[in-house]
Amino acid sequence: MPITFLHSKGTEAPIQIPAIGLDLFVRMPPAASSGEFCFIETINAPGAGPPRHRHREAEIFRVIEGRYLYEADGRRFYAEAGDVVSIPGGVEHGFCNVTDKPARQYILMAPALDAAAFFTELAGVMHDGIPDQAALNAFGLKWHVEFLGPPVNRNDQPTD
Repeated sequence: MPITFLHSKGTEAPIQIPAIGLDLFVRMPPAASSGEFCFIETINAPGAGPPRHRHREAEIFRVIEGRYLYEADGRRFYAEAGDVVSIPGGVEHGFCNVTDKPARQYILMAPALDAAAFFTELAGVMHDGIPDQAALNAFGLKWHVEFLGPPVNRNDQPTD
């Protein structure tokens, strides 16, 4: 797998999606790995996370700061700084920051998703808040993402 040289600076501006409390940085775009993977960094506001969803790409999360409640295939569990969570492609999942401060994680997606384009477009779809599921799924068709329900709630209880 060819990987090209890349220097992703920490001073780059994030893609922001206030409706889901997300600041996202694309640290390695698909072109840098010939489409094999992309690498992103997220900062999630307290209590925030994406709507439950599934997509063909597998994701590997590493929690850098804070604590998250993840849900994958109906199982709920906490992940804290230093933990790694892998979600196979096609698995329904979601997560939320359960702390009172911003939480941060790195995410590797394989195969690569054009995360800059996806999240920029998603920010436009969510400019007035989280739209209904039908509108989200209409957006998701282009990206092979199915939105399945509301975000994980920080008050949900873990099952594991």
